Amino acid sequence: MQLTVKDVANLLKVNEKTIYRWLKKGEIPVYKIGEQYRFNRSELLEWVTSRQINVSADLFHEPENTDIPMYSLLEALNFGGIYYRVEGKKKESAIKNVVELMKLPPEIDKDFVTQIILAREAMASTAIGDGIAIPHVRNPIVLHISEPVVSLCFLEKPIEFNSLDGKPVNCFFTLISPTVKTHLHLLSRLAYTLRDDKFKDIIKKQGSRDEIFSGIARIESSLKQNHFILEKGAKN
Repeated sequence: MQLTVKDVANLLKVNEKTIYRWLKKGEIPVYKIGEQYRFNRSELLEWVTSRQINVSADLFHEPENTDIPMYSLLEALNFGGIYYRVEGKKKESAIKNVVELMKLPPEIDKDFVTQIILAREAMASTAIGDGIAIPHVRNPIVLHISEPVVSLCFLEKPIEFNSLDGKPVNCFFTLISPTVKTHLHLLSRLAYTLRDDKFKDIIKKQGSRDEIFSGIARIESSLKQNHFILEKGAKN
């Protein structure tokens, strides 16, 4: 879905003048079609997440498509796994080691995946603050895999990652998706989950697998319930 200036202003809870000010400064990702500005929801999600901007929950909801199965973040993380004490003294070596750990089919070229993630990082850091980064490319990584993979890796030592808050990174959430829509769905879920202070505290202290999975289950259950209430209210 291509969003308009008005759509984005509503989702970010600001007036349209603020959006135009960001556009003038080149701060917000946008496409210009003729004389009209259009925004990509996935890029906007990445942008607001990196700046920890408080937004409307509507940004995290995508229209349902019955042709594409939607996996929960919990399922995708279960596919991808959680890893501790991952080596890497610099961004390049850390990302390479993270990709090596990911549970991908043998036919997937992991060197290729590493290179496109690094190319994305060269454009702009995917660090979102508080020692957390979400390495992925601006155009979602879509590979021939049967299920989406989200891997959580805790580094042995924090590394410099050009974070907006200036803090080094020691935690990576890395996404690989079979479809663009799945990527957007999981990025939305992850962004929403990382807004939860209790869950973020678990990540900061490098909690156990049980703590992390339980935290995600709690948040996704709440999100599903809130979405049900919104749908029920809309029908009434």
